[in-house]
Amino acid sequence: MNILITGCRGQLGSELLALEENYPSFKFFNTDIEELDITSQKDVEDFMWSNSIDGIVNCAAYTQVDGAETNIKLSKKLNAEAPGFLASAIEKRGGWIIQISTDYVFNGKSFFPYTEMDRPSPESVYGTTKLQGELIVSELCQRAMIIRTSWLYSSYGNNFVKTMMRLGKEKETLNVVFDQVGTPTYARDLAISIMTIISKGVKRGVYHFSNEGVTSWYDFTKAIHELSGITSCRVYPIHTSEYPTAAVRPHYSVLDKSKIKQAYNFEIPYWKDSLKDCIELLNS
Repeated sequence: MNILITGCRGQLGSELLALEENYPSFKFFNTDIEELDITSQKDVEDFMWSNSIDGIVNCAAYTQVDGAETNIKLSKKLNAEAPGFLASAIEKRGGWIIQISTDYVFNGKSFFPYTEMDRPSPESVYGTTKLQGELIVSELCQRAMIIRTSWLYSSYGNNFVKTMMRLGKEKETLNVVFDQVGTPTYARDLAISIMTIISKGVKRGVYHFSNEGVTSWYDFTKAIHELSGITSCRVYPIHTSEYPTAAVRPHYSVLDKSKIKQAYNFEIPYWKDSLKDCIELLNS
């Protein structure tokens, strides 16, 4: 099976890359902007046919949530139009696509974990363009699987965990919002699950994946410092209104994982256990 990985230098793409040697029956084509411009329909179709691609894991996206509010055109190009080119090209080959999406497709005004049946209602450009990508991919490819995830972090790339570790060592105090609640997701856990999905067979539809449990950004930061052995920095809880951002963040974005666990018999790790694994790797 020939599998195209886009966004291979991002957090999730890097985690997938690290697992590839465990799957010798798959041939992976790892690409980022230097190897394949997914915003060019011709380049995408040429790459698919010249490399006999059977399936795609699209990790590429415009993920600067606040930046998307002013870079609307670029956000739409990368998050909606490009996935459409990928889906259309792989459909012509009778293949499948796994499109990675986000909890930002919801407005965060619920008080119950979001299921795949809940109606999306994004309040940011990032969330809106990612939802457009979901719809386009599902429309253009019969074997399209959408995986929504949340609060992604990794030992690779730039992310919240690394930032809080660095700031915790540099600063005496930090203010972190406590009224936004969700679930951190270790990109390695998602990558392992994606490999399992490919091995067992990609199933059409929308699925949710994050680690187990619930926390706030404030509690997440406290856990990062605790597990990192950082004791010199005081962390204070603040309201979202005290830390204004260009994009509206969901106040509650916990995802219900029942559907994907039942479909693939997953056992998903607790968020704090996975955080410990990541920090140990970063400190090794």
